Amino acid sequence: MSKYSFLYDYAEGAHPDILNALINTNMIQQLGYGEDEYCLTAAELIKKEFDVPTAEIHFVSGGTQANMTVISSVLKPYESVIAAQTGHIAVHETGAIEFTGHKINTIKTADGKLTPELIEPVLIEHCDEHMVVPKLVYISNSTELGTIYTKSDLEKLSIFCKENDLLLFMDGARLGSSLTSKYQDLTAKDIRNYVDVFYIGGTKNGALAGEAIVLLNDDIKEKFRYSMKQKGALLAKSRIFGIQFSVLFQNNLFFELAAHANNLAYKMTQGIDELGYRFIAVPQTNIIFPVIPDKTIKKLEKKFLFYPWQKYDENNTIIRLVTSWATKEEKIVEFLEELKQ
Repeated sequence: MSKYSFLYDYAEGAHPDILNALINTNMIQQLGYGEDEYCLTAAELIKKEFDVPTAEIHFVSGGTQANMTVISSVLKPYESVIAAQTGHIAVHETGAIEFTGHKINTIKTADGKLTPELIEPVLIEHCDEHMVVPKLVYISNSTELGTIYTKSDLEKLSIFCKENDLLLFMDGARLGSSLTSKYQDLTAKDIRNYVDVFYIGGTKNGALAGEAIVLLNDDIKEKFRYSMKQKGALLAKSRIFGIQFSVLFQNNLFFELAAHANNLAYKMTQGIDELGYRFIAVPQTNIIFPVIPDKTIKKLEKKFLFYPWQKYDENNTIIRLVTSWATKEEKIVEFLEELKQ
């Protein structure tokens, strides 16, 4: 019997509407390197959805590539990036940022989120030319712990960054899940007020692959495509990203898929909570972290795939459960029944 996966939100391929669009446009000739009609259409749809008419939109293959290209493009050789200790660039990108010559100043956080109070000591510590100059603040929304930055959170960070000559970059690999969270008051059109650059994740929200980088700050737009080319991000057949994002941002599909993932995570959360298990943080999006006895985990692993995140104590482990745009509700029921038994 095959095991059902709650490992991550990209275990499935792509939404059928995207596959159909790729097939239907397959033999239509187009220009390359993001200058095709599909990328241009997708860019206009994104500009309208996020109300960023003067933004530059660039499509790349994945989140690591987006992060590496943005950060290496906007920083001088002696400048560094500030990130949460759990941040994707600090943990799961094989030193991609360091490979481009930039230090990551990591900060330990309780919930995966950065605040001005946490960032300020880093700025104070780096005080002379014998040290790197912190220049960019990297955040993920939602975070690697499934928590979200609300409007108030971003407003405080934005004010602090402007006061301290810092750029603010938002990793949006799971931006759809953040914006459709029932705990969220931030809207797509609010983002422009707070960050200098962000990207919209397609890979984890129904696309085969692809992220859309949105450059808002005019100072970081110049010759960005040169950085993309240098990092292998300027693909000849960028049309495949344009087609997918055009579909995602027509008829509200991007948000519907994210809401589906969140809603099934909430259903799973409610069931786990009713069985008496605790969570390391209030589940806010499609990633949840319950604390489960080790002996129970061994039984669950016979039918389901998930990450044992870290040990909680001698007899219990924090596990990570992730729902996706394609997760079936009956699989949530099956998991909860198995946990109950």
